[in-house]
Amino acid sequence: MVEVFSTNVRRASHAKEIVALLTDHFPGIKINFDLSDCDRVLKIAGRNFIPEKIMSVVKQRGFECRPLE
Repeated sequence: MVEVFSTNVRRASHAKEIVALLTDHFPGIKINFDLSDCDRVLKIAGRNFIPEKIMSVVKQRGFECRPLE
């Protein structure tokens, strides 16, 4: 499964922190940020993750996160 989200993450250091948190919650998933994209894209690929939980973890860190349409 692949999910793509729009975020407001602007700094690479914040993206790295979020990747570490998501990896802790969902071992085995692949996570990629594209901060150069206007939507500050967060792409998640793998099995056994819940998109709503991904959004919750990101939002708990103070950032916006919603499915990219």
